[in-house]
Amino acid sequence: MKTWTEKLKGAGAYAYLIPCFAVFGLFLFYPFVKTIYLSFYKTDKLGQAKLFVGAENYMDLLTSESFYNSIVVTLIFVVIVVIGSMLLGLITAVLCSKAFPGIRAFSTSYALPMAIASSGAAMIFKIILNPTIGILNKLLNLDINWISDPKYALICVAVLTAWLNSGINFLYFSAGLGNIDDSIYERASVDGANAVQKFFRLTLPGLSPIMFYTLVVNIIQAFQSFGQVKILTQGGPGESTNLIVYSIYRDAFFNYRFGSAAAQSVILFLIIMALTLVMFKIENKGVKY
Repeated sequence: MKTWTEKLKGAGAYAYLIPCFAVFGLFLFYPFVKTIYLSFYKTDKLGQAKLFVGAENYMDLLTSESFYNSIVVTLIFVVIVVIGSMLLGLITAVLCSKAFPGIRAFSTSYALPMAIASSGAAMIFKIILNPTIGILNKLLNLDINWISDPKYALICVAVLTAWLNSGINFLYFSAGLGNIDDSIYERASVDGANAVQKFFRLTLPGLSPIMFYTLVVNIIQAFQSFGQVKILTQGGPGESTNLIVYSIYRDAFFNYRFGSAAAQSVILFLIIMALTLVMFKIENKGVKY
């Protein structure tokens, strides 16, 4: 049996967690609860709840063509970003998995996007895509207004975001490749396996845990993309790049409809949570530890 002194010492250890819970409560839990609360109200221009409307904000969203368009646009954007960033990160990690002269320079350049702010990259990208002075049109001998054309605007924003996310993916995959035992490649070579067979039969299965983690992180990051949309397209042309996060920003800070913006935030949270739960549900089928 523990004495009272031992019990008090054990309880005292939990006291060290109080500052952590206080920070989480102030910057995470309180805003989350406040967002849910505001989603049931009409607000004034300062965002203060004035009139309780129940589920009206949600019903308005579920009958809004603009909101459904935002969901579709966001899903397309997420698919392009996740596939592009993971492929780019995986390819660059495989290229740098062997020692060769200049590997440090290549590794630094491949990881560099994670250190670049999305706003700064968007400004540079905007110059590159400029229809008159942009280098892309000059190199390809084209005359396309990339970010003002609905056919290309979403792809342009998605490509920039995929490149920005590829840096951290490169580090994840590089770490995963370092944990694969070289002896299995040597045994495969003795058995006559070529490079392609080694990649699909050995490398990808060995990376499956880190690939699953990277997939979850990239999906969440893609859903939260904002800065590049704000600078490059501001949700346009039309609503071709009106991602849910930008729609929330526009409703709150341009239309002063904080209740509607809060309702969109809750729906976005539910979408991300549902996708995450589904991925963890199917984890055991495709991930080999």
